[in-house]
Amino acid sequence: MPDAQFMRLALRLARRGYGTTSPNPTVGAVLVKGGKILGRGRTAPAGGPHAEIAAIRNAQSTQQNLKGATLYVTLEPCCTHGRTPPCTDAIIAAGIKRVVVAATDPNPKHAGHGFKLLKQAGIEVLTMDDGKAAARQSARAVSDIANQRRARSDAPYKKLAEEATRLNEAFNHWIVHRTPFVTVKAAMTLDGKIATASGESKWITGEKARAQGMKLRQGADAILVGVNTIVADDPSLTIRPVQSPKSKFQSRKILRRIILDPNARTPLSARILNDEFAGSTTIVVSEKAGKKRVAELAKTADIIFAPVIKSQPHPRDAGATQIDLRWLVKKLGAENITSLLVEGGGETNAGFLEQRLVQRIAFFYAPKILCGRDARKGVAGGGIEQLDKKIALRNVEWKNLGADLFLTARIAEG
Repeated sequence: MPDAQFMRLALRLARRGYGTTSPNPTVGAVLVKGGKILGRGRTAPAGGPHAEIAAIRNAQSTQQNLKGATLYVTLEPCCTHGRTPPCTDAIIAAGIKRVVVAATDPNPKHAGHGFKLLKQAGIEVLTMDDGKAAARQSARAVSDIANQRRARSDAPYKKLAEEATRLNEAFNHWIVHRTPFVTVKAAMTLDGKIATASGESKWITGEKARAQGMKLRQGADAILVGVNTIVADDPSLTIRPVQSPKSKFQSRKILRRIILDPNARTPLSARILNDEFAGSTTIVVSEKAGKKRVAELAKTADIIFAPVIKSQPHPRDAGATQIDLRWLVKKLGAENITSLLVEGGGETNAGFLEQRLVQRIAFFYAPKILCGRDARKGVAGGGIEQLDKKIALRNVEWKNLGADLFLTARIAEG
């Protein structure tokens, strides 16, 4: 199936932009004519050309004739002015006669409008995410055998559409809800501990699991931890280079580092306030924080004054659960943070989960047991007292990473 073959190539191009295009989606595009690839492209960092424009320019750089060509693109072409002109205008001007798209624009204000403009210009449009792509291509009479064949033919389209959608799940969530796609990440023992009672935690998981953790950071716009993690571990919260010949992580990417610190307890000597990326650090404090202390922190970090939740459901919980996290994620979304990686500790993780602000979990399990009621938990908090109020998971995936297990799943709604 040529359409599926070229779309796979477009998806490979899109994946190369992982973590570099926010707040735009990562998109790949391929131009084909007579079975020959004329041009390729992927979305550049924000403000740069989109994948469709990059592919057209790539083809034009070698004087390719685009009239009558087919464009394969992983997301519906944009049709409105933003940092760049609409891609639909460039597609029409290039004389492209056919456009094959893996996924529709998730923005309700735009979804399908790009397709409409292309069709009005006489361009054939084929979408893979509506379950009817193969059926539209088939001229067979309706029969049981034909339907079975079409079902088999639709399978690759459905899979490619799912891949394209998953690749931009953070952007898709943000563009609809205007809040970041929140992932809670924790590396723990089989009994759910992230550190001993004394705070020792390096290293619970192995190298492959840590490399996967760096990949999660690469895909995020911001990383968030509670102040207890800063005090106990003094982490750098950066994307560290991975010691692997296959590594493609862009360690120069600067994550926005966010610390939940209601009472402004972050040490002035902390790494995040003294390294080369100190300007990317944000400390979230409450009005309860001492003004003098906040002023000292503000010399090197951005400060956000956040409201606290009016009533603590579990008064014994400390630190991060005081901040109104729902207010915070709305603010971060308004600041074009499309993807937020929450790395704890246990109280912070629980705060986001208990307030139902999480879209995905990423849990790493090492084949170790720590025991101990005072050992630090990956998810702590006050707990859920009724089983029917549990946090259910869907789309559960398990993966072996050396001796460790990696669990990723979406949070079920409702």
